[in-house]
Amino acid sequence: MKLSVIIVNYNVRFFLEQCLRSVYRSIDHALAADPSYTIEVFVVDNNSADDSVDMVRDLFPEVRLIANDDNPGFSKANNQAIRESTAEHVLLLNPDTVVRE
Repeated sequence: MKLSVIIVNYNVRFFLEQCLRSVYRSIDHALAADPSYTIEVFVVDNNSADDSVDMVRDLFPEVRLIANDDNPGFSKANNQAIRESTAEHVLLLNPDTVVRE
């Protein structure tokens, strides 16, 4: 695994969806250039009340979703995914980020 993308979410469903769409467009672009490149995407949800978890499950089933029952905070949530990551490199993204191809 080359890259792990980690996004921590808390009640920003709309932004998260846009972020994930842009991440996967970029992944498609990267894989077209180098099919051997591997990327895993994590979303850590800190107990959102805005249907974020269901949206990720429905629209992005390939995401490695960690759905917390509480809000442990940004740093702890990132560390949860980093511990599960298998990549050489980790990219921490805020959910309001739009990645360019």
